[in-house]
Amino acid sequence: MAVSPKLKLTVQLLCDEAACFSEAESSHDEKVIYGVTDGKAVGTYFEHKFQAYLRERYEYEEGSSAKGIDFPALGVDMKVTSIKQPQSSCPYKNARQKIYGLGYSLLVFVYNKLDDPAKQTGRLDILHTIFVEADCTGDYQTTTGIRKILDNNGNKDDLLAFMQERMLPVE
Repeated sequence: MAVSPKLKLTVQLLCDEAACFSEAESSHDEKVIYGVTDGKAVGTYFEHKFQAYLRERYEYEEGSSAKGIDFPALGVDMKVTSIKQPQSSCPYKNARQKIYGLGYSLLVFVYNKLDDPAKQTGRLDILHTIFVEADCTGDYQTTTGIRKILDNNGNKDDLLAFMQERMLPVE
């Protein structure tokens, strides 16, 4: 019996699969995450499980720590965060990223973790699966502030003062 070739993963397929995976994962009890409160460990568990799910179905370049993002050929990084304690594991590396964006898109999973002491299992109820386009990954407050200055005919000195006030490295 011949095995059919895997489809090439696209951004649209990634988003579709993320929604399907989120729905399935939200009804799945898992002993491995029972009692785990470390958000990084939960995120790593989820990311690895999603990558394994995709690997079975699609052909794609898988990211690594060295490459910096999870889906380098698609220009997409994956983030998993708790609704109870949202956090960014992707701080901006410089002022340019904070203003213009990260340079890649984000696939964000927001979960609520529920433990069942009777079964000694944990469940990740995926509340939101969000795709953020690369050009929308700049810091909202920073870009809004800059736009207000420009709308009010601000000049270079106004912009530099704003950036220094926000502790953005300016040259």
